[in-house]
Amino acid sequence: MHTDMRISTIKFSIVDALKSLKRNKTISSAAAATVAATLFILGVFWLTIQNVNQGILEVESRVEVKVILKDNITMLQQRDIEKKIKDVDGVEDVSYETKAQAIEKFRKQLGEQNKGLLDGLDKDNPMPNSYIIKVQKPEVVSNVVSAIKSMPGIDEIKDGRDIVNKIITITRTIKWVGSVMFVILMGVSLFLIGNTIKLTVYSRRREIGIMKYIGATDWFIRWPFIIEGMIIGVAGGIVADIILYYAYRMAYTKVSSGLVMIQLVEPQYVLTNILGLFILVGMIIGAAGSISSIRKFLDV
Repeated sequence: MHTDMRISTIKFSIVDALKSLKRNKTISSAAAATVAATLFILGVFWLTIQNVNQGILEVESRVEVKVILKDNITMLQQRDIEKKIKDVDGVEDVSYETKAQAIEKFRKQLGEQNKGLLDGLDKDNPMPNSYIIKVQKPEVVSNVVSAIKSMPGIDEIKDGRDIVNKIITITRTIKWVGSVMFVILMGVSLFLIGNTIKLTVYSRRREIGIMKYIGATDWFIRWPFIIEGMIIGVAGGIVADIILYYAYRMAYTKVSSGLVMIQLVEPQYVLTNILGLFILVGMIIGAAGSISSIRKFLDV
């Protein structure tokens, strides 16, 4: 008996919500579009952060320390430097790069077209001998630098910490801007959905009053409006995900061809991971907007 009543209540709520959406389709469409815009911007910032984080991991995996040695360094000083480096926890690999190897690497970086720029430098090689140190994680770089910076025979120490720190700063800025934009647009979405529900409730205020008078509970009255708001939210979420997918796929095709070293997040990620999030957030926004709008109309 109770199960039949619950099923009847659910059916009534869904049918009533669909009728209301049809009656107020213009405003409902505007509310769904605002939800879609909110979630689209959220998706853009989310994908940006995911790609930046992936880029940071790629950069961090390539962070290395280059210890440039003086030309007049003694063999004893060189052995002491190498031993000191290897004693630091977190050092993954230490390789010695000669002057000849350094200029050959530089020649490859310049490419075939510019290799003539280095003609004659083999005899008077300006490149230094150096140690190339690979570390397990970027935090180890500081330990390596601290351990050897005052040792004799070292001309200069180069590391990539500045690049990583700059990328981390950019990521934090993107997160803050994205959060602020999302909060603002979510407020607009709640306002529009709220107004949509208010118009529906206002047009049916007498009906609500009669329902209250004959003993209908507040939740029995609320549910059609909550479902209406949730449908608006889900519609906005699906539309946002479709637009985001095609927009990101276009951007991915153009950008990934120029970034050989960094692998971007695949466009399929938008459909497999973000769609569920959009639908959930859209439902929450829609339900919240409906609940806040109908509250005062139940005080009759």
